[in-house]
Amino acid sequence: MEDFIINIIAAILIFVGIIGTVLPAIPGAPLALAGLLVFKLFSGDAGFGWEVIIIGGIFVIIGSILDYLLPVALTKKFGGSKYGIWGSIVGLIIGLFIPPFGFIIGPFIGAFLAELIFASKDVKSAIKSAFGSFVGFLLTTGYDFILCLIFAGILIYDVFIS
Repeated sequence: MEDFIINIIAAILIFVGIIGTVLPAIPGAPLALAGLLVFKLFSGDAGFGWEVIIIGGIFVIIGSILDYLLPVALTKKFGGSKYGIWGSIVGLIIGLFIPPFGFIIGPFIGAFLAELIFASKDVKSAIKSAFGSFVGFLLTTGYDFILCLIFAGILIYDVFIS
């Protein structure tokens, strides 16, 4: 029974981590890794070694660095400003309340409007920089999402298959 409860806690952490890949207030991949760590430390079902946790931690650190650097770099590469980056974040938050595609188009629209209004860009420049911000968001979100799915797969494999 104790392993069952630990497995549920680990699964909840990983599930919330997956959700956190699109919600900026929740640290997705670190939370999912915490779920695997809880599973490794406290569950008798954990069949993987510490190397999985260490490698997972390295990928989480890489993802955390990319979360900050990639959108900024791509926004700048496409001619954007800090307003575009902030607009992208605000657009993501607002977009979460507009299902099903709001969280995907929200960052683009937010970056576009911020560049247009606050950075005084023309429409073409604002679209270009919004595209850079949007691509950066998609790449980092995709990276974190896939990483969390891998963590979920490890947990599912250890609990149900091995």
